[in-house]
Amino acid sequence: MKFTSNGLSLAEAVLKVSKACAVRTTAPVMECIKIGAKGDTVSLLATDGELSIEKTIKAEVLEEGAVCVPGKLFTDFIGKLSGEEVCVTTGERGVEIKYRDSGSYMQAISAEEFPEINLTVGEDSFVLKQGDFKKIVAKTAFCCAQDDSRPVLKGCLMEFKDKLEMTALDGFRLALSETAVISKSGEKNIICPARTLNEIARMLPGEDEEVTVYADGGTLLVKSDTTTVVSRLYQGDFIKRQNVVPTQFTTVVTVTREELVASAERAAILIRGDKNNLVTLEIGSEKVKISSVSDYGNVAEAIAASVEGVDLTISMNAKYLLDALRALEEEKVTISFNGAISPFILQNYEKKDSLYLILPVRNAS
Repeated sequence: MKFTSNGLSLAEAVLKVSKACAVRTTAPVMECIKIGAKGDTVSLLATDGELSIEKTIKAEVLEEGAVCVPGKLFTDFIGKLSGEEVCVTTGERGVEIKYRDSGSYMQAISAEEFPEINLTVGEDSFVLKQGDFKKIVAKTAFCCAQDDSRPVLKGCLMEFKDKLEMTALDGFRLALSETAVISKSGEKNIICPARTLNEIARMLPGEDEEVTVYADGGTLLVKSDTTTVVSRLYQGDFIKRQNVVPTQFTTVVTVTREELVASAERAAILIRGDKNNLVTLEIGSEKVKISSVSDYGNVAEAIAASVEGVDLTISMNAKYLLDALRALEEEKVTISFNGAISPFILQNYEKKDSLYLILPVRNAS
């Protein structure tokens, strides 16, 4: 294999696919990027067994072929050559990288050892606007679990019907959002890893342009221009949100979102690093008092609010509260409660296309 490429194009492509390289594995080839040169293009492919990313770029191919190179080393090295014309050649010692009057060798693995990745998934398809897809991912994926205790919670439930409904939860909070579907080949429920959805959102360049999501059995595929993302889907039972999201409330508060965000951010400063990271809301007539207490001191301030129902004092994780408030987008938001120990929800005041549920915390003090 031998090809010459613009260093910037190669560096950007390598950086993109390297996000799918395995980090800790007993199979060294899974830490590699597979490079294939054919015709007038070079393809770069990486996989960790769950997520696979392929990127193709234009290049002057002098000799067709394929090879696997160490993902992190190759990415870091090529990243330093973004302003150069780069020539990549395979040889007995591995891969030779030439630039200007200089050169370097890097160990390589045979391309035959790289696992086969199906890049032609296409049983069911769903078309959305790229901007809508990116927005719904941003509104939900941050609520997915981070640990492996329940792997299914590391993904978002995607319910493709007349619209796309996406649900995420980590056991302490839940996010639900919906967006329009332009066209579909059927209806389907899938659980897609959050990291896959975030990678897809990052690769989509447009807003009003369309993106097609393909789902086939346990696999999801999305292609945008010269980048293809393929992911294994999670299998298992996802929580039925109808069983956990309340519809009746004893206290409903309407506040200016930015005022509550600013106040909660100030309250969160003094509890930074505390185990429970608690802020307390005291809801009374026409106001909400936000407070926090730690060994460093305390914060207590009030903002104006419209309050319907009974007075209430409730504590919650400050990060969960702020994450939900930042994901909402209207000037006014409503927060609905059923007492101090029951889950509460946050929504935009007018457009109810997103919902955030948070479990409160008993404040021992």
